[in-house]
Amino acid sequence: MTTIARLSLGVRDDRRAGEFWRRALGYVRRPPRYEGDEWIVLEPPPGASGTVLAMDVVDSPVPESARVHLDLHAGERDLDEEVDRLVALGAQRVDWPHYSRNPEPGALPYVVLADPEGNRFCVEGRRGGTTA
Repeated sequence: MTTIARLSLGVRDDRRAGEFWRRALGYVRRPPRYEGDEWIVLEPPPGASGTVLAMDVVDSPVPESARVHLDLHAGERDLDEEVDRLVALGAQRVDWPHYSRNPEPGALPYVVLADPEGNRFCVEGRRGGTTA
């Protein structure tokens, strides 16, 4: 069966983007595979699971409506606390009219953010101190 090996994120400043996502996800940078390997690839820390994230340097602008975006889960942290943490790391809140502000009954609420490069992503989780 074919599986996803990694997700490449289009960025202009791979070091800035790599540092944001490293801190946001608690990932570690993959060691260089050969002398001169500058490719920034982030992996979950040893023993943890998750999707590998690579920084792909591009010249194109961030599209207004991306066809693919990341969805993060706040885990045990309160959704609003996690959003505040990500904003402190450099994310920006996005007013995204395409999503309902009131989730369906039983669905987790979420917040739309953009990383320092402008790539949009969502954060879902529980509010009010309940665990996810």
